[in-house]
Amino acid sequence: MMSTEARGLLTLSELTRGDLEGLVARSRELFHDRKAHDGPLRDKVVGVLFAKTSTRTRTAFTSGIVRLGGFPVTYGPNDLQTATGESVKDTGRIFGSMLDALVARTSGPLEELREMAGAGRLPVINAMAAEEHPTQGICDLATMLMEFGSLEGLSVLYLGEGNNTASALAHGISHLPHCHVTFATPPGYGLNPQVLDDAAKRAAESGGSVREVHDTDDLPAHVDVVYTTRWQTTGTIKTDPDWRERFRPFHIDEQFLRRWPEAKFMHDLPAHRGEEVSGAVLDGPRSLAWQQAEMKLTSAMAVLEWVVTGNSARVHRS
Repeated sequence: MMSTEARGLLTLSELTRGDLEGLVARSRELFHDRKAHDGPLRDKVVGVLFAKTSTRTRTAFTSGIVRLGGFPVTYGPNDLQTATGESVKDTGRIFGSMLDALVARTSGPLEELREMAGAGRLPVINAMAAEEHPTQGICDLATMLMEFGSLEGLSVLYLGEGNNTASALAHGISHLPHCHVTFATPPGYGLNPQVLDDAAKRAAESGGSVREVHDTDDLPAHVDVVYTTRWQTTGTIKTDPDWRERFRPFHIDEQFLRRWPEAKFMHDLPAHRGEEVSGAVLDGPRSLAWQQAEMKLTSAMAVLEWVVTGNSARVHRS
């Protein structure tokens, strides 16, 4: 059984700046060379629990475990006794007695993952909860580091719903020096106010800013990255029958992107071409979306290595 000191990754808000920067740098390093490690998961067994649909994140973590020398044990939404009423706490205790770590995307809140980690005394990686998608945030920052060479002083514009990807971006960027992020969200679809407040305070301490606007007339004059996500994201239901009309001003096409002629485009995928973004932008020369998707693998590898070994900078020596 893992010790009570075993680390996990539930939210980027709980990382130190050094840990975050280490994970981002390690993601880039592994992107350049996926074999730049010494099999840190050798003889380790890692559970991979996905109760929600996933293409990139599930594939990234499952293959990442194998590439790092470990053994994945996969579970679908109806494979566990939680489907018949067993408690999260009891499930966590069993996982802790048999696994070395757990990667989980569940239909429940983040607190359930925290409860599972505590009961099982094993590290749990949040592969997306309702509140936050922290490994996506690490992937996003690693993609920006690849493109710009440094994260210091970057300015990011995010358009669309204030969902779990947006929360991770807010927490992640707020750790970094002199970085600025503007979240342009439809009224009623913004970030959790507590997330926004916490990230804004942290960013101010680092010489940066985190803010939210609801009108496309209030967007910054300069940005390095324009970022969006699918409007109808996993696990969300919009009760307003006219919600698409509220989102329409935040659609990104070539004309919209011309406001920032040097900016790059990012999207966490999957995408609905013609809804949140045009195909010409998503597949165009300024899009980083496909490199961003590929980097899901190496960011997953970096997180797995850090969680199991406690080291995000294990450089392979041949």
